[in-house]
Amino acid sequence: MTEPLGDREPLVMYSTTWCGYCLRLKAQMERENIPFTIVDIERDASAAAFVEHNNHGNRTVPTVLFPDGSVLTNPPIGAVRARMHP
Repeated sequence: MTEPLGDREPLVMYSTTWCGYCLRLKAQMERENIPFTIVDIERDASAAAFVEHNNHGNRTVPTVLFPDGSVLTNPPIGAVRARMHP
């Protein structure tokens, strides 16, 4: 069983409102009690630029920024859990 993260810093999930992969990852992180914030790249130009920079010019979502500065694109929940629970 995954323990809540308590005071740990939330990760940032760059997303769009229509992305099915984003909705799935959001639901999985909520079930795992992983703290996160969502940034819609269609409403935030700097967020879109960040996603493009980290994905070879592509706006691939979900792109996840972890508190340690590392980034994963469309990660499975196991990879997110592993990064948040070292």
